[in-house]
Amino acid sequence: MYEVIAFYIFSILTVGMFGIVVMSKNALYAMSALAGGMIFISGFFFILDAEFLGVVQIVVYSGAIMALYAFGMMFFDTTRDVSEKMRSKKIAYTLSIISAVLIVAILCMPLVSESIEASYPAMENVGNIQMVGLILFTKYLVPFELAAIMLLVAMISGIVLASKKMDEHLAIEEDECEMLKEGK
Repeated sequence: MYEVIAFYIFSILTVGMFGIVVMSKNALYAMSALAGGMIFISGFFFILDAEFLGVVQIVVYSGAIMALYAFGMMFFDTTRDVSEKMRSKKIAYTLSIISAVLIVAILCMPLVSESIEASYPAMENVGNIQMVGLILFTKYLVPFELAAIMLLVAMISGIVLASKKMDEHLAIEEDECEMLKEGK
C-alpha cells in the first residue's frame, strides 16, 4: 500500500516539475525544475527496488542538468526580471484536462489490471546490477548505442555553440579596444 501512495506522490511531483519546465520563461527556473523532476523520477526506481538505477538516475541526469545549468548561467542574462504571461489560455486548459484524464487513468489502472508480470523474470543468483547489464547489452544494445551517439552529438554541438559565442564576444571586445585606442 505504501508503494502505491509513494508512486502517486512521485507521479504528481514529477508531472508538476516538468510542467514548470515547460511553462517557465526563466531558463534557470526551468533547469532547476528539470533537475527536481529527474530526482523525483529516481524515486520510481527506489520504489521498484532498483536502487542502482535510482542512484545512477540521480548522479548522471541531475549532474548533466547541473552542467546545463552552468551553461545557462553563462549564456542567459539572469539578472533581468522575467514577467511570465500566459499567452494562450487554450493550451493551458487543454494540458490541464489531459493531465486530469491521465491522473484518473493512472488511479483506475490498478483496478483494471490485477496481475502485472515483468518481461524479464528475476534469475536465481543474479543481482539487480547484473540483470540491468544483461538486459541492456542484449535486448537493448542498439537503442543504448544510439542514445550514446545522440548524447555525443549534443555535447559536441554545445561545445561548438559555446566556442562561437566566445569568438563573437572576443571580436566585439577587440573592436572596442581598437576604438578606444583610436579615440586617444
